Amino acid sequence: MSTESLFKPFQYKNLQLKNRIVMAPMTRAQSDNGVPTQAIADYYARRAESEVGLILSEGTVINRPASKNMQNIPDFYGNEALNGWKNVIDAVHAKGGKMGPQIWHVGDTRSSAEYPLVDMEKASTMTLEDIQDTIQQFAVSAKSAKDLGFDVVEIHGAHGYLIDQFFWEVTNTRTDEYGGKTLKERSKFAVDVVKAIRAAVGEDFTVIIRLSQWKQQDYKTKLANTPEEMEEWLLPLKEAGVDIFHCSQRRFWEAEFEGSDLNFAGWAKKITGQPTITVGSVGLEGDFMAAFAGQGTEKADLTELTRRLERGDFDLVAVGRALLQDPLWVKKIKEGNTEELLNFSAESLTVLY
Repeated sequence: MSTESLFKPFQYKNLQLKNRIVMAPMTRAQSDNGVPTQAIADYYARRAESEVGLILSEGTVINRPASKNMQNIPDFYGNEALNGWKNVIDAVHAKGGKMGPQIWHVGDTRSSAEYPLVDMEKASTMTLEDIQDTIQQFAVSAKSAKDLGFDVVEIHGAHGYLIDQFFWEVTNTRTDEYGGKTLKERSKFAVDVVKAIRAAVGEDFTVIIRLSQWKQQDYKTKLANTPEEMEEWLLPLKEAGVDIFHCSQRRFWEAEFEGSDLNFAGWAKKITGQPTITVGSVGLEGDFMAAFAGQGTEKADLTELTRRLERGDFDLVAVGRALLQDPLWVKKIKEGNTEELLNFSAESLTVLY
């Protein structure tokens, strides 16, 4: 199993990475009342020291009501939280790493004792004023990321959270300019978020958006059922200022459309011409949702992943659970010490290894 392609440098705009491996965003919910602790800084610094090319933080929320669904999800606004993030990025840079925050609004997905489930029928619809303020708060948090010294920013537009709720016809039944019968029409909110962020951070700062077809509310749904529908979805986002598309699948090897073995990231790159990140059970055999049911998973071969990378289907590879379990995963892969790789244990979902 040759992994040489994973360790080629990558450059886009001012972003220079030592390899193609990205740490995927994974919720930790261990930032005290939204403020990242020293333990969080150390957690990310361990991955930087172990040669992860680009670290994307857990989801961090913007300054809006209902933006988080757990108390200890980190904020990305306010002096105390931003000072905590300054400590994180300084620690990552001190170990030679590159990092970006993923900025987020969970929308109608309340799911804990502090934040009970929202009754979708009774949830209040955002006013146009709410929407404009939310767009602005995304931009404010993105500008803060640049000002703090982060290397990129990622917008969370996937998995059934707020931006994705605008994309999806099941959750977006608006009749104003932020609704519509087509995916292109329902993409206006995301497009406006991207435009506001681009204006706030300038042209040279790299902006990533994470997208998914599947939703936590429905694993089998698809926003785009054909390549043509995907064009109508992704091209306006590119034109608005997205640099890199982070294409979330539950299993990276699954084809997106019939008649081609290209996955979501492969199609996104073909359609937009922009760099893409693939993600979905990389380095593990089991589906990631099984982890939340307490199931561990075995190590998996990377041959299919590297075959697709070498073919040019995508540019970067995001690794989630394998890096959550084992901070040294990248070094072990690079040095060929695959026998030392750790099997995933669900315990790592709550422990900062």
